Amino acid sequence: MRLAALLASALFAFGPVQAAEPTPIRIGMSHTIESSVLHERRTVTVVLPPSYAKQPERKYPMLFVIDGGVEQDLLHVAGVAQLGAMWGRSGDAIVVGIETKDRRRELVGPTADPELLKKYPTAGQSAAFRRFLATEVRPVIERTYRANGKAVVIGESLAGLFIVETYMDQPELFDGYAAIDPSLWWDKEALSRRGSAAIGRKQADKRLYLAMAKEQSEEPAAMRRLADKAAATGAHFCLAERPDLTHATIYQQLSPQALQFLLPPAEPPAPEFGFEVKCSPKS
Repeated sequence: MRLAALLASALFAFGPVQAAEPTPIRIGMSHTIESSVLHERRTVTVVLPPSYAKQPERKYPMLFVIDGGVEQDLLHVAGVAQLGAMWGRSGDAIVVGIETKDRRRELVGPTADPELLKKYPTAGQSAAFRRFLATEVRPVIERTYRANGKAVVIGESLAGLFIVETYMDQPELFDGYAAIDPSLWWDKEALSRRGSAAIGRKQADKRLYLAMAKEQSEEPAAMRRLADKAAATGAHFCLAERPDLTHATIYQQLSPQALQFLLPPAEPPAPEFGFEVKCSPKS
């Protein structure tokens, strides 16, 4: 009681604490691109690693985040990237957030399924979105920032499907791919069904990280089809089967491992930290 009385007396004597005016926190830089490919204005957000300003001669790989708007997955992945680099779990990178607007228009390929087209009439323009990344976004990033030419990409769900399609159809666009629980069910599993014809020597030097959550583990045919073909290329490949995680939880849980796989540090992390990329045994 005495302590409370003293505190009350002190507040009365000195008045309430005056807080300074708040200062905005700048996390990244936003670029507006007038896209001639997509015929509209698009936003790309860049988050630089903390070392960027301190090491002006250093160049960095680019980490592209699909569904990477500020209100999408950008802040989550940028935080994982910064923490991973700080602990030596993964390498530093320039994080490039690619905002999506109409995900089925931008992230899935053409379909002839009348039910899908009726429900999603704009679906099927992933090739244009890929061209936007290759011919408009990437040149801006490489012209504006100290990029070293290496680029990797991460995304989940429909963004994961887009990443798998890019790995199959235009593997030269990125050096590493992480598809977290990709929506391989889309269009009656059409993408995985043509994997045998699309995956081969072109993907041999590309890293591919695939993660599969509970829902897809219960109907794994599409993922197995894709994983078997990717593993046969001899590429750096990891399939993470996680039936203990759901589609809603797997991205948050596995993104640190995915970045460790895509952007391995120059020196292996200390064993006592427990950092490990856990890949399922090959069937």
